[in-house]
Amino acid sequence: QVQLVESGGGLVQPGGSLRLSCAASGFTFSRTFMNWYRQAPGKERELVAGISSAGVSTNYADSVKGRFTISRDNAKNTVYLQMNSLKPEDTAVYYCNVDLWTGRRWYGYWGQGAQVTVSS
Repeated sequence: QVQLVESGGGLVQPGGSLRLSCAASGFTFSRTFMNWYRQAPGKERELVAGISSAGVSTNYADSVKGRFTISRDNAKNTVYLQMNSLKPEDTAVYYCNVDLWTGRRWYGYWGQGAQVTVSS
């Protein structure tokens, strides 16, 4: 059974930092591309960052480039999102995501989400 459990959200002042973690289980983590998404109130869910299975390749939304860093520890089955220089517009629920092949189609799995609020 696939499980993704996020942690590390909270309230932070503008300019501050937070690190989100996502503990994964139920699939071969070390062979799987992982993503972080976010959804702000009244907006669609958007891709924030992705990382290849070995951590060699990463990609970021333009809005977070240079401020956020995605990383992973395959020994711990965990993916991280380090968020620096946070802005009020980064306020959202952040979700860990993995897309897995079921044998018939790709299926997206999601964590429960971690609330990040950037406010003074």
